[in-house]
Parts: sequence; structure tokens; C-alpha cells
Amino acid sequence: MTSSANTAHENRLASATSPYLLQHKHNPVDWWQWGPDALEEARRSNRPILLSVGYAACHWCHVMAHESFEDEATARVMNELFVNIKVDREERPDIDQIYMNALHMLGEQGGWPLTMFLTPKAEPVWGGTYFPKDSRFGRPAFVDVLREVSRLFREEPQKIEQNRASLLAQLAQKARPEGKVTIGVKELDAAAMQVGNMFDPVHGGLRGAPKFPQPGLLEMLWRAGERTGDKRFFETVAHSLERMSEGGIYDHLGGGFSRYSVDERWLVPHFEKMLYDNAQLLELLALAYKGTGNALFAQRARETVQWLTREMTTKEGAFCASLDADSEGEEGKFYVWSKNEIVELIGPEAGNFFARHYDVTDEGNFEGHNILNRLDKIERSPAEEERLASLRAILLDARAGRVRPGLDDKVLADWNGLMIAALVNAAPLVGEPGWIGLAKRAFDFIATNMTRGDRLGHSWREGQLLFPGLASDFAAMIRAALALHEAMGERAYLEQALRWQSAFDAHYADADTGGYYLSADDSSDLLLRPHATTDDATPNPNAVAAGNLVRLAALTGDPAWRDKADRLIENILSANARNLFGHVALINALDMRLRLAEIVVTLQDAEALVKAALDVPYLNRVLLRAATAADLPASHPAQAKLTAVSGAAAFICVGERCSLPVTEPAEIADAVMRMR
Repeated sequence: MTSSANTAHENRLASATSPYLLQHKHNPVDWWQWGPDALEEARRSNRPILLSVGYAACHWCHVMAHESFEDEATARVMNELFVNIKVDREERPDIDQIYMNALHMLGEQGGWPLTMFLTPKAEPVWGGTYFPKDSRFGRPAFVDVLREVSRLFREEPQKIEQNRASLLAQLAQKARPEGKVTIGVKELDAAAMQVGNMFDPVHGGLRGAPKFPQPGLLEMLWRAGERTGDKRFFETVAHSLERMSEGGIYDHLGGGFSRYSVDERWLVPHFEKMLYDNAQLLELLALAYKGTGNALFAQRARETVQWLTREMTTKEGAFCASLDADSEGEEGKFYVWSKNEIVELIGPEAGNFFARHYDVTDEGNFEGHNILNRLDKIERSPAEEERLASLRAILLDARAGRVRPGLDDKVLADWNGLMIAALVNAAPLVGEPGWIGLAKRAFDFIATNMTRGDRLGHSWREGQLLFPGLASDFAAMIRAALALHEAMGERAYLEQALRWQSAFDAHYADADTGGYYLSADDSSDLLLRPHATTDDATPNPNAVAAGNLVRLAALTGDPAWRDKADRLIENILSANARNLFGHVALINALDMRLRLAEIVVTLQDAEALVKAALDVPYLNRVLLRAATAADLPASHPAQAKLTAVSGAAAFICVGERCSLPVTEPAEIADAVMRMR
């Protein structure tokens, strides 16, 4: 049964703001949104909960929805036996984290859709991911699963209790350090060497398939190159970014990267586009362009921002969450081409020219279709590149007339924070000062519309704010505020970062570890407070927070921030010494803690020095503007030097040592390297 058959029926999700939840408003399933009313209904009726977690761009979520949730017979069984709750994991990653952890503890591989069975008190018992409507390949039919789980609840409650108690005990257990583990530069270098050996020397990225971009690992390798001077680290990163940038995972017409590649060559993407992937890759592209001079990286960065402004920016200036993989019920249909379509648009001669450069054939390179890519090495003259650009514009214009993939236009504070900081950090490296304005507009929207007092919400859509926010929202938006403060020199951004940090510490801090819970202390609808420290597709908020604390110490001169960072880093890495590769973002924060260079610039006609300071890659530098010595903390090692100098100058300070005054902008980068 198709969704069109149910247009007369609307369930409770019709009042939702999440595009993902709204995709299910016509299901015959009597869906509830997560909240006190749904949980009370489960307790009142003494029915178990069927929790279904997904997101708008999720292909297999759509498959299960079409097969089961749009089917009247399946829905009748669900409605009779369960209280059915639908959750958007992007709106409520805290809920997703709790029950995904439970699934992992059951020995099951995670993924979405996440399908979990809970007691009426929301305690996890059993679950899985995608269940087919009909039994096949040894997998039971979804209705059979529903009936058996319901039977166990009614007839064999002792089995349910056994699973429930075991899972809760594991979920509630906090990681306690068994002893101090020393992790310093030597250990960072060894870990980076180990990671580098895992990379594919032919295709880039980690060996095998599927291939994910892994921005945290690429940053880890780049940092190792800066620490050691070993060019192999830079080459590994540049090679991986080049193959991604030329592969089918990149949208060669519209810009932007898809979530991952299903093959080892980066040819066939899973076509969904996520804001957070493109934010992290934008920073890396800018970093690699600055480090290698490869114009491809600057071009891909610019094209990605063009996609962001054209397709992913709300009328208020904030950034949308994702683009679906599917259109017209078929994954990737919007993006693929036949050779005939191209020839009809641009003519036979131009069509053959374009086809040669973008791997387009009569038979296709993917299930009878063509995914545009430039993985084959072909020499191209500037004139050919110019012609290809004009042909791409024609195809992009034609593609705009197709049925578009669904846009999830909710505004997530954490993902927006990642993109705001990426725009600010990439702008000077690529020579695009206008990106600062895009970042500022998005920041101002969130600071104005997604806050209550000094606290952030998480998700905004159509005037509705999901509040309170998550640790990831505070960590990412504080990072964004600090990036804008350094770029623009406006103290208001630093003051905003400090206000948010204070609220962050008040409502999310774990006094035992120095880290942060994902949810606030006044979030009332959760079984427990999630406290994972491992990275996901985005860096863990504890790692982002650690980097923020290191920067706050430098920008305010208050060593208490650095002490907080040290405690957080030491406790988490000590407790997870056997899983360092699950904590790559925190390893990167530790590298910044050990190697941060403070660039102090006097503000006497010093714009050229400021520009040169911002041209130093953002990873391990912080910029302080000081008109006089009074603008620096009394304990700052540059105090005496600033008093003694007249005219515009910069000092580079690492640890407790500062350089002699640097008066030529071109010398700042070299001075940073010497001081390290």
C-alpha cells in the first residue's frame, strides 16, 4: 500500500515539525512522538513500546516505512500490541544514543532504522535495525517479530526481566579510570603511524568498502605531519581528499559530498548529503589547499559552499540538516545520467567530450546509469577545464527540473556550529572573506532564535524550538563563537562563548570525570543521561569542549580553563586507553593542548599582520589582538615584550616562551614553526 492511499488519515505526527516525522504522518500506524504523553500511555495500557528511530535522508528507513508502516495489516498488529513511538535521531540524538548502546550490548550491529522494544517504563529489552515485511534470507517477517515479542511480555515476563536488568546494569555503568595512562607526543605519533598504515595507497581512505570520509582521522594524520615533518602524513591526507574530490561521492554538478561510498573506489555514493560531513570536509579541503597548493581542493571548497548557499540555507540564513538519498522512490535518481540525456542537452560532439572526462558510457558505470566522476587520470588544459565548467552549468540547470530529493530543513544548533566554524576557518586559507558573512548570519540566527536566556536549544523548524539543547549544541556553538571572535576581533563573540560555557558547565558537567553528559540535568523524558565519549560521524562533544577550553584559556588568560581541559582529556583518555581510535577527536584536542601557538598582534596599523596570523592554519593557533600591554592578562609571557615595542608587531608564544617581535607579515608562519 502506498502512502498516497492514506492521505485522508493523519496520525499524531501531523503536529510534528521534524521533516522525518512528517514523512510518517499518513501512516496507518498510531505513532506517538517521544514525550510524557507517550510514556504515560504505555504505563496506563501496560503495553510494551515499539521505538523506531531514523532520519529524513535514511534509505533503509524509507524501505521499512514503505513495506511495513504504510501497510494496513502490519499497522493493525503494531497498534494492537504496542505503543509506537517515532523519533528523529537528528532531533533527539540523546534518545538514539541510549537505545543504540543497548542494541550494541545485545551483540547486534547498529544502524538505522533502529527498531527497539522497550518495557512500558522505556527500559530496553531487545531490538534490531531493518526488519523485512516478509520472511526472507533467514530473517523473520516483521509481524512475526511483533507477535513473538508481545507474547514474551505477556507469557514469559521472566525472560523480559532478565534482559532488562542486564541491559540497564550495563547502560548505567560509568567508565572508571583504573590508573593513570600517559599519552603524550610519542604516543600521538605512534597512533598516527598505525592509522596511516590502515589507509588505502591506491584509492585513499581506509582500506576496503564501504568507504567513509573519516575527517577526524584525516585531521589526526595532518597534525602528525605538522608535528613530525614526515611528508607521508600530508601525502596520505591529500591523496584521500583528491580521490574523494574526483570520485562519485562528490556531486560534480551541484557541489557537496555524499555520506559515504559503497565501493572502495569512491565511485558509488550513498546519495544522502549531510551538513556535518560537508562542514568537516570543508575545513580539511582548505587545510590541504594551504598545505599543498593543489587548486582542486580550493575549487571543491568553493563549490561546496555554493551548494550550501544555493540548496541548504534557510531564508533566515541558517543551514538545513540534510538532503535525502531518494527521489521518486529510487536512491540516487536525481543525480545519475544516461549518455543519451547528456547528448540531447549539449549535442553529440560536446556530449562525447563531456562523457570522456566524466566516465559516461552507453552502458553506464552504475546499474545501467552513469555517476559522474573524474577518477580516471586525464590531462586537461585550462581551455578544456573552462569548457567542462560551462557544460556542467548546462547539466546542473537541466537537473534542477527533476523531482528533487527531500530536504530536511530543520536547523540543528550543533551541525550549524560545525559549519559556521568551518566557513570561518576555511575563509582565509582559500581567500574567500565573504564566507565570514555567511557564518555570522547563521550564528546570529541561532543566538537569537534558538536560545532561552543563556541556554541553547537543539532543533528549530517553523518557529518551533526543541529545548533544552544537547552537549553537542553547546560545544559546537562555543567553538563557532570563538572562531568568529578570532576572525573578526569582536569581543561580543568571546563574551557569548563564555556565557554558553557557564551554562554548559552548570547543566551538563559530570563532576566525577570533568566531562559532559549529552543531555541536560533538567531533561525529564530520558531513562538515563547518555555519557558516551566516542566519536560518531561528528566529533564527540567532550572532544570539541576540550579544544574550546584550551582556546578559552589563551583568549582570557585564565588558567582554570586549561586545568578543566587537562582533567577532561586525562580522565577520558585514561579510561579508554584500549580504544583510542574511538576517541580521535579528543586525541586531536590533546595535540592542540600540547602545541597551541598564541599569536599576539599589536593593533597599531596591524591589519596585514592580523591577516597573516589568520592565514596560519586554524588547527593549533589562536589570535590575540592587544593594543597595549593592558589588553593582555598580567601573567601573559608577552607582557614585557609588548611594553617594549613601538609600532605594529606580532609575538608568537608557545608555552611560556615568546618570540622576538615580528614586523613582516610574511615571517609569521615561519616564526610559528620555529617557536614550536
